[in-house]
Amino acid sequence: MSATLIAVVLALLLGHAVQPLTALRRYEWFSGWARWLDAQLGDNAFWRGRWGLLLTLGVVLALLGLFQLALAGRVYGLPGFVFAVAVLFYAWGPRDLDLDVEAVIEAPDAEGKRAAAARLHPAGGAPSLEGPALVEAVFLGALRRWFGVLFWFLLLGPVGALGYRLVALAAEGETRQALPTAQSEGAQWLLALLNWPVAQLMTFALALVANFDTVFTAWRESHAGGVRLDADFLSAAARASVDCELAEEDAYIIDAGGQAQPAPPALLELRDAMSLVWRILLLWLAVLALFVLAGWVG
Repeated sequence: MSATLIAVVLALLLGHAVQPLTALRRYEWFSGWARWLDAQLGDNAFWRGRWGLLLTLGVVLALLGLFQLALAGRVYGLPGFVFAVAVLFYAWGPRDLDLDVEAVIEAPDAEGKRAAAARLHPAGGAPSLEGPALVEAVFLGALRRWFGVLFWFLLLGPVGALGYRLVALAAEGETRQALPTAQSEGAQWLLALLNWPVAQLMTFALALVANFDTVFTAWRESHAGGVRLDADFLSAAARASVDCELAEEDAYIIDAGGQAQPAPPALLELRDAMSLVWRILLLWLAVLALFVLAGWVG
């Protein structure tokens, strides 16, 4: 568990301290693999159905899992540790959420802000400069870029981290275009399934780092119609939390002349949403550190 915590911290530090390394997060090989399979299997019924994902994802993850097992226990676990850090770093993002948020805030005009906001959504998406839409984009972006990868890494190691990223690519990324329709729809369902427990834990953490009553009320209202396999409850809790925090503060920005000016409401919501996401991440790391300490004490 201590090695897992160190691997997570190292992957985060590498992403922020050595920015050129993020250029390594490229997944054209996965799209190429899907196209090659499509060229080989053509109209094969198994390939064109949802279960074809077993080939698209299963072969890659099986090879990764075998390599992970082969490194286990060698040289005091150092090769396996380095491999885990490398895979987690590779699966993270692929774009840095905080930098994309800063780009929206620092853009000089509405057109620049809209272009920057488009990068907050999967595969570009439809940009919006409305405060609630920006809050939702930040939290869903954090789910897909950070917490989904982190959660499945903690459960399954490198296979979990890369597996989550490949499912996201098949559901929302460029690889979706290379897959049969049934497979891409199956990937969307699988991504929703993988996201659901992560979104629940994010919401619970949000309740602890923000206003518990506000988050719980939003969560309960979102589940009033029954449990659904989506993350709408996370978006609702995020919007409610940001509204609650903004109601308790007066916020300003510093203009080009060095004068404090009231910040535009949408940018305030965006800033607070990113702040809450950082708090959630720190809480997750703190809980992981407590598990490590408990293991040492035991």
